[in-house]
Amino acid sequence: MTAFTRIDPRLGEFTLRPADPDADAALLHRWVTHPKAAFWLMQDADVARVAEEYRRIAAHPHHDAYLGHWRGRPAFLAERYDPAHVELVGLHDAHPGDVGMHFLCAPTDTPVHGFTRAVITTVMAWLFADPATRRVVVEPDVRNTAVHALNAAVGFEVVGTVTKPEKDALLSICTRSRFHAATGVSDPDGVPA
Repeated sequence: MTAFTRIDPRLGEFTLRPADPDADAALLHRWVTHPKAAFWLMQDADVARVAEEYRRIAAHPHHDAYLGHWRGRPAFLAERYDPAHVELVGLHDAHPGDVGMHFLCAPTDTPVHGFTRAVITTVMAWLFADPATRRVVVEPDVRNTAVHALNAAVGFEVVGTVTKPEKDALLSICTRSRFHAATGVSDPDGVPA
C-alpha cells in the first residue's frame, strides 16, 4: 500500500509505504546493522530485535515507520514521530504541527550521486504533504556531520544542542517555507495515497 509518491526530476520515482515489522525485519536488519548506520544505534541487534523494535513503533500512537522505494526497489527507511510524545519530551518546546523525522538510506556498493539528497527531499515533501505539518524537527547526533549538511541543504535551521540518554543531539527545525526556499519543491510535491 503506497502512502506517498514523488518523482524526482533527476532520479525518478520514490515511494513510501508503511513498514511491515515482520516481513521487512530481515531487510531492515541488514540496513540498521551496517557500519554506515552506526548513528542508528542498532549495530548489535539481531533480526528478532529489529522486528521487535518495529512492532513497538507500529503499535505506538505517536511514532511510525515507512519503507521507501526507489524505482520500485527498497532503498530507504523513514520514521515520523510526534516530538511532544517521542524522542524530545522535555527537551524541545513542541508546537502544534511539529513532526519529528528520522531517515536511513540502504547501504550500497554502487552509490548514486545525489541519491541521499533526493531521499531527504522526498521524506520532507511527504511530511509537508500533510497540511497539518508546520515544522519538521530532527535530532541527529552532533558527530553526524554528513546529515547536518543534508539537513541544511533542505532548509533546517540549528536550534541548539540537547542531551539525550543515548547521545548529544543537534536539534534542528525546518519550516514549510524554509524547505521550499532551500529546495524549490512546491507544496505538495508528491501524491499522498
